[in-house]
Amino acid sequence: MCGHTPTPGEAGTIGRLKSRADFLAVQKGERRKGPYFLLEVLERGEEGLPRVGYTVTKKQGNAVERNRMRRRLREAVRLGGRFAMKPGHDYVIVARRDTLDATFSRLTSALKDRIECPNGGQGGDPGRKRRRETGARQQTRTRPNPSGSNRPDTSRTPPGRPSGMNDGK
Repeated sequence: MCGHTPTPGEAGTIGRLKSRADFLAVQKGERRKGPYFLLEVLERGEEGLPRVGYTVTKKQGNAVERNRMRRRLREAVRLGGRFAMKPGHDYVIVARRDTLDATFSRLTSALKDRIECPNGGQGGDPGRKRRRETGARQQTRTRPNPSGSNRPDTSRTPPGRPSGMNDGK
């Protein structure tokens, strides 16, 4: 059916994330990590079409490579991933460099698996990992005092400052 525009009720229809605010909102949701891309998922809390957005950072390559990664991911969503996407959810796919070298069948199956399974079939931890809490006080390193006492060596003046000068107070 050439030129057919799907209606919102048709199966497999997806919307697009367009604004920065939408992308930032999805960052607060669940993260599903894997070899070819990172999938961020957020349940909007309202019924409607699933929406998808694509992110490829400059770190991944030049403009030609980034556009190729984006096109490959878009096609993988069009062919298979959109049928697994749940209504009322937003998805952001953050490409990794491996997206360029992966076979298209592997890319498509990885996308389907990651959408359907919260752990992406990896057995990993769903959601964003929290940083480890550090102690209230960080230990600072001091150089040993030549006199042998436990106090830090303050006898030297800082580099670039002549000795005997005060701060002009």
